[in-house]
Amino acid sequence: MTRPYADNFEHLADELDHLDQLIRVRLEAGRPGLDDAARREADALLGQPKGEGTDGDGPLDGRIVARVERSLADGVWLALPALSSLFGLSALETRAVVICLAPELRRKYDRLYAFLQDDVTRRRPSVDLILHLLCPSEHRRWAARSCFSENAPLLRTGILQPVADPASPSGSSGLAQFMKVDPRICHFLMGLNELDAALVGRLRQHDGQDAGHELADGVLRLIEHHWSGEGRPIVFYLHSPAGSGKLDLAAQVCRHLEIPLLSADAGALDTAALLRTCLREGVLHQAGIHLPAADTLPPALLGALKAAVADFGRLTFLAGEHPWDGGDFPGALFHSIAMPAPDPRRAVAAWRERLTGHTEDAQEWAEQLVSRFRLPPGRIGAALALADNQRLMEPTARPLALADVAAACRKHLGGRLDGLAVRIDPARDWRDLVLPEDRASQLRAIGDQVRHHFRVHGEWGFRRGGGLTVLFSGPPGTGKTMAAEVLAHDLDLDLYKVDLSGVVSKYVGETEKNLARVFHEAWAAHAILFFDEADALFGKRTQVSDAHDRYANIETSYLLQKLDDHDGVVILATNLRQNLDEAFTRRLRFIVEFPFPEIDSRSRIWRTLIPPHAPVASDVDFDALARQFPLSGGNITNVVLNAAFLAATDGGAIERRHILLGARSEFEKIGKLWPGDEQ
Repeated sequence: MTRPYADNFEHLADELDHLDQLIRVRLEAGRPGLDDAARREADALLGQPKGEGTDGDGPLDGRIVARVERSLADGVWLALPALSSLFGLSALETRAVVICLAPELRRKYDRLYAFLQDDVTRRRPSVDLILHLLCPSEHRRWAARSCFSENAPLLRTGILQPVADPASPSGSSGLAQFMKVDPRICHFLMGLNELDAALVGRLRQHDGQDAGHELADGVLRLIEHHWSGEGRPIVFYLHSPAGSGKLDLAAQVCRHLEIPLLSADAGALDTAALLRTCLREGVLHQAGIHLPAADTLPPALLGALKAAVADFGRLTFLAGEHPWDGGDFPGALFHSIAMPAPDPRRAVAAWRERLTGHTEDAQEWAEQLVSRFRLPPGRIGAALALADNQRLMEPTARPLALADVAAACRKHLGGRLDGLAVRIDPARDWRDLVLPEDRASQLRAIGDQVRHHFRVHGEWGFRRGGGLTVLFSGPPGTGKTMAAEVLAHDLDLDLYKVDLSGVVSKYVGETEKNLARVFHEAWAAHAILFFDEADALFGKRTQVSDAHDRYANIETSYLLQKLDDHDGVVILATNLRQNLDEAFTRRLRFIVEFPFPEIDSRSRIWRTLIPPHAPVASDVDFDALARQFPLSGGNITNVVLNAAFLAATDGGAIERRHILLGARSEFEKIGKLWPGDEQ
């Protein structure tokens, strides 16, 4: 009765014994001009023959086939049959792999191949030697030579790799080409199914969490229906803004299929060779593959991806942020899926579960964090761990605070708007802002709407009307930028001031592309976008008289669309409200007018702007300064700062004369008539 192999290594040992038989046949049939010592060495290396047959159809070969079949029936994993099945290798191609693998298993084959090729330097098998060992006739060798073409499985999949022969002249025939087994395949055949060395740090197994995604059942039904028929590779393109659970959906599908998911890092697979190696890992691990940022691949890499899918694809998840038809994936089914926006209720539940044990207010913290940050569910645990670790590093022990978790969320989301927006550290608070009470109440109402966004739209079910867009209007220096800082500080959100010089481009379409990036990154980080001098970008549309007008109107229309779609806070600030397009005004939730400060407000501004620790002489009368100098808060800021430097230069306190010198300089700068030095 045929017995199964005990393990993979027993099978490989039998394959090498069979190879020894083939080498004996070759040496006897066409022994090279070896001297007696070389013949004795070759015979010693080969040892005593095992089995009765001496050719490829002999008893040993038959016993190997029978034992492999029995082993597979009994569930014994054998690497060589597995490789053959995964890549569709013929019996001859599988034997060619054994010939090229042999020097990696036993050093004797270096010498034997050198004897067979009559050259001590040629220790790798050439295509010619492989064909002579496997094919008894010239006609069969000619027919089998196609196995070593670039389009045949052995070379196309990288199982075998050509080896340069310095001794051969350039332009020698393909028969003289030497072959070796790819190192990754060699490890696979030895039972070490680890990632290719080129992919370490670029590709990793993703288990994720069972997010119960509502799309998973439909994806699984499509896979089952498709694989029960033709069985072609399937490519899913999942598109949505960041944080929508694309990776978790792929992991959930693979978990139901009982296969692993290998996920690549964004931007890590930047060459065609790496893309092919990545997709080949999917075959070797019998895993699904997840590739992010597919919609940004350049044409050359997109072509390489399609070729790799054709060769290795079975189940591939491509991810991106924008709709994309993917073009034609030869031999594969391509299906695009628009991911729904993250469910705030599910995010609150995830936060509440993680926060339990850290605070008694887990539900309240969860609601606030979901309202303020769009953190993917898979990164909630990491953000909480970061907050806890930061707290533990402090010299004084204290309980975890909501502010700690918020700071960790901001670090995880991290702004990526370099060149397009400037991050403003929102250090100002309500005490720094001097405004009439009704205007301050408007600002507090804006903060309340951001703070309770989840409750109104999520729990109570009010229709989502996009984000919150507000307008700050008023003369220069009246506190519009400071008010944006105060709101960001109060809400504990990042504040990005859009750099119009970096966004607006003279090239057609570039402005829209930059704006798309600005809005997307602000959405992902849940940051407040602040457009200063907004009338420059949100100006009125005009009649089209030339191409410039047409493209300017297109940009304005695009901005209107982005404001409608953006689910975040946008603050527009302008000195010239009348220059804004009326269509923007209809989209504003709040309009806050910043008036030129009256005498009482100016007096408060003077007092607020001088820090408590700054030395101030007794002759400084803030009420008198407020009456004497009709300046805005921005101008007063400049006066106070100039006076402070003058006092520091003199080595004493800030005196009235220093302030008068600073004020005169400011009046000259803004072109106003100097009112005089008298009170």
